[in-house]
Amino acid sequence: MLRAVVFDVGETLIRDDRGWAAWADWLNVPRHTLSALVGAVVAQGRDNADALRLIRPDIDIAAERAAMEAAGAGERLDEANLYPDVRPALAALRAAGLRTVIAGNQTAHVGQLLRELDLPVDEIATSGEWGVAKPDPRFFTRVLDLANSPPDKTVYVGDHPANDIRPAQAAGLRVAHLRRGPWGHLWSGTAEAAAADWQIDSLHDLVRLATR
Repeated sequence: MLRAVVFDVGETLIRDDRGWAAWADWLNVPRHTLSALVGAVVAQGRDNADALRLIRPDIDIAAERAAMEAAGAGERLDEANLYPDVRPALAALRAAGLRTVIAGNQTAHVGQLLRELDLPVDEIATSGEWGVAKPDPRFFTRVLDLANSPPDKTVYVGDHPANDIRPAQAAGLRVAHLRRGPWGHLWSGTAEAAAADWQIDSLHDLVRLATR
């Protein structure tokens, strides 16, 4: 029996399209252009932030993000960002007695925004708060500390094989690959995705697997 479920953030719990749209508007390029570049770098196995560097090679992403925040154009999260299955699935897992945790590669600001959504979870943490990001093994050490559960009783749920499946498995966790968003769809059916303990199309699938 599982004791804890830990969730990635982007394209697992929240849609990333609004965030990328904000970047496109800020950099004064068509939204479709940036969206296509994000898809291209992801398909090449690169960091999705490289899409911004293709538009502006000398960009200082942290400084530019701070400028966006100062101008009121920075990161925002509200109910519209959540996938529709998020609240009911989190609530069902928690009601079944599983510890529910959110831990992903996001800024400290996004961590605060997630807390303000008052999701039915026990803990929320981000790489920006921890100072270490996936796929670094230290990130998953922190995940296990937060989950307060043995690795083989803990499942990490995410869409990205390189950031989610492989490093979580290397840390001894069980993993669920979510076929959602560009990364989840791109790697669906590949050997990388097949390495997961479970492949799911919805968080409702996870509820059925984790509570049976």
